[in-house]
Amino acid sequence: MKNLLKNGLTGFDLKYMALIFMVLDHIHYFFEFTGKVPIWFSWLGRLAAPLFLFCLIEGFTHTHDRKRYFLKIYSISIIMGLIQFGFYNVLHFAVRGDGFFPLNAMLSSFTVLLVVLMGIDWIRQKKYLIGIPAVVIPVILPYVVGPLVYTPLINAGNNNALFFVNLINFTILPLHSTIVDGGTLTLVEGIILYLFSFCKNKNARVYAYIIYELVIGIGLMSLAMGSFDVHALIFESFEWMSVFSSIFMLCYNGERGHGNSRFFYIFYPAHIYVLYGISLIAYSLF
Repeated sequence: MKNLLKNGLTGFDLKYMALIFMVLDHIHYFFEFTGKVPIWFSWLGRLAAPLFLFCLIEGFTHTHDRKRYFLKIYSISIIMGLIQFGFYNVLHFAVRGDGFFPLNAMLSSFTVLLVVLMGIDWIRQKKYLIGIPAVVIPVILPYVVGPLVYTPLINAGNNNALFFVNLINFTILPLHSTIVDGGTLTLVEGIILYLFSFCKNKNARVYAYIIYELVIGIGLMSLAMGSFDVHALIFESFEWMSVFSSIFMLCYNGERGHGNSRFFYIFYPAHIYVLYGISLIAYSLF
């Protein structure tokens, strides 16, 4: 603890902590049906995505090759999106008996966010012709595609066209509003963390993140429930607990640290499908 207070946490320290929280969260996610996994696994799991998001923005800010940085995340998101699309359409035999299959698509959320962040950066460089579309198009695209593409195809009963439109949505052109894992919330969180990173106070971004999470996670959720329900906020709508990730963000010392970044790109999809495979076996035994 003394070393933590003195030296802080590096980027890789944050990533490894996020990885541990993520695994706990996914153990609860995949094996909740057993009734054997405590809910606090998922409470701790709320800290994973914000920490990975924080590290993503740090990586985007400091990388020497943003195109390569983007393509690594984008390519994995396409593969995982294709698998998820398969569960919905052609891999019915691989769906668990209770209808469950992985909906993990955080990298698709990160893909959309990175495009917007690049747009913001271009605008800061006064490259408005490319910057403004890069920010605006990913944000408004879901609200354009819905009425102009999905609604006409559904009304016409054109299932073949819907199949290919959905395939594109799950893979090469993710829409933030349709991504279950992160989606619009992650997009807004990422923009806040990035914009406030330009403040003189290096912790301003974390404070802004805290305010946003509390307003959205507790304020708006309480309004939606009609009252301030402590039990519901702890055992049902506990996404607000991600605010505690700010403790570790505030300990960040600005250093990259030592580690292998490829490990995280491999581990994320690998552990999801391994855990899901084990859950299939476990479900057959219950």
